[in-house]
Amino acid sequence: MIDTWKVLALLAFSSVTTITAGAQDHVVQVIVVESEVEESDAEESDPAKNEVPLPALAGWDASLVYESDVGIWTVGTLGAFEDYGCPEVFGLDDKGRCTILASYSGKWTPHQTVHDVKWLGALAHVDLTPSVEGPEIYVGGQRGNLYQIVMYDDRTCDTRVIARFPGEEIHALVGGDLAPETEGAELLVFARSGRVWLGRSDDGEVRLHPFDDVGARIRQATLLPSPEPVRPRIAAACRCGELFLFQVGRDGLERAVIASEPMGLGRLAVAPESTPRHTILYVTRDDGVILRFEENRATEAWDREIVYAGPQGPRGLVAGRFSSNTSAETIATFGYSGKVQLLSRVKGGPWSAETIFEDRDKGHWLEAAELDGRNATDELLASGYGGRVVLLSRPPAYGLPDVPVDPDLDPEPAKTNGDVAAR
Repeated sequence: MIDTWKVLALLAFSSVTTITAGAQDHVVQVIVVESEVEESDAEESDPAKNEVPLPALAGWDASLVYESDVGIWTVGTLGAFEDYGCPEVFGLDDKGRCTILASYSGKWTPHQTVHDVKWLGALAHVDLTPSVEGPEIYVGGQRGNLYQIVMYDDRTCDTRVIARFPGEEIHALVGGDLAPETEGAELLVFARSGRVWLGRSDDGEVRLHPFDDVGARIRQATLLPSPEPVRPRIAAACRCGELFLFQVGRDGLERAVIASEPMGLGRLAVAPESTPRHTILYVTRDDGVILRFEENRATEAWDREIVYAGPQGPRGLVAGRFSSNTSAETIATFGYSGKVQLLSRVKGGPWSAETIFEDRDKGHWLEAAELDGRNATDELLASGYGGRVVLLSRPPAYGLPDVPVDPDLDPEPAKTNGDVAAR
């Protein structure tokens, strides 16, 4: 038999190498067991191999989608692979990588595409190239390089630089049928300096040309609901404190100013119930104020409301259905506090706030998506300085009365903000 002290010594000190011949086989078995335990722990914490739960608050669930070695500045969803039902998640990080993540029963498989060395922050998914089936992915960032990424169903991709803007940083991209009077879709490129380029297909190639200069840094821009064939409106949050409305004109951007705030604007979101005749926007200010703007077509103005006086530095904002109460208006925010917070109210009532997740570092982006059909609400994707993408969701059967769940789960999740019974 092997002496007990020799086994303990070997476990405690990796430098122990002298053993008796009779004990060698037993000691080797101990080392193998240690190795297997380490491999098992690593696999359990790898979201590509298992669903990896994280601690959440207020009755929410959290899980790890992806972990990087640097900050992930932008996160969202798109349809990269036609043969997959669930949308893919993308993450743009500080080393200039665009990672596409495909879901399978709680697991997330990463697919690497471009590597631009410096940070990427802007992405658009739009069909500009007739020779490519379906929409392409366009990304840009600190170095001023605009990439086109084409994903294939065999999980490979083609990437290439289609434009270079030396000395510029690409901060926002907007793609779509921005000028219905012309054939095909367009892409707007917003640079830190305020310069804007317009891209469209020309003889099968995407060509960009200088289009305008808005004189300020656009941090986020998004399309608003628009009736066809009217040129769509684009809402844009600006570092200078202005909330713009743009439309693509013949010789540049036609613009209007919804609001001029005394602080910089960072993120914006469109209420899901918005229509071309009645749009609701939510906007973050750098000082932590969240604003709501409701379009009033009778007066051709926007009614302004302060929703929240929160932590300094909000860097993520989304609107969606996050409550089982279908009459509730709900938005979520994330930022330098590291907290994902849910803001909600029932029509005519006051706004309330609750923290549903605390990340390990400052937040930078938030996205609403449908990634878990076991509840009646939308999910949230969060990313930032912590170098990971986190999925936040309501528990199974939340908002689905009389639908049974796994009996080993908590049968009565927490009710928050006046929610009706979740199950």
